[in-house]
Amino acid sequence: MRILLVRHGQSQWNATHRLQGQADIALSETGRSQADALRTTIDGLKPCRAITSDLERVRETAARIGAPDATPIRDLREIDVGDWTGRTTADIIAEDEAAYLAWRAGTGTPPGGEPWEAFADRVTAVIRSEAETPCTNLLVACHGGVIRAILQRFLDLQPASIIPVAPASLTALRLENGNGKPHRLELFNYRPTSLDFGAPD
Repeated sequence: MRILLVRHGQSQWNATHRLQGQADIALSETGRSQADALRTTIDGLKPCRAITSDLERVRETAARIGAPDATPIRDLREIDVGDWTGRTTADIIAEDEAAYLAWRAGTGTPPGGEPWEAFADRVTAVIRSEAETPCTNLLVACHGGVIRAILQRFLDLQPASIIPVAPASLTALRLENGNGKPHRLELFNYRPTSLDFGAPD
């Protein structure tokens, strides 16, 4: 079973490098264009079904890449960053760089935020549940943190070893269903128009 993980396009906050967490914000015009550019790629992969985070920026991305009827799932929301919601990464780092780096590595929790392990548990539970009804290509429209959590739990890639996931990019993961074979990363951070090595968290 292949999991097609699509991070939402640039939101209205991405451009200013503000942490979004579970804030329900819309795509920017750039984000809409990014999602539109990915649609031909997704169409060619012919997803068997689609699920999405229930937050606006992800639902709109799902619709623009050809999955307007994707099932919204609350547990696919981004990690809750608590008091850091809406703050710029630069301000957080200036205030407490060690705390920011620990959070980014999955070992620290922002004040009032969600612990990484609890976040990864809820995200993984969604994917495992979906895998009980296998299909060739399951489309999952989600957030960057969700993708990092899935890569950690299924491939043992730690968050500190994964660069930020680019807006409106495609990551593909092959899940081997109990046949003794390892799960495999097939694609990471693919964008049809340009590479992005400096995406915000």
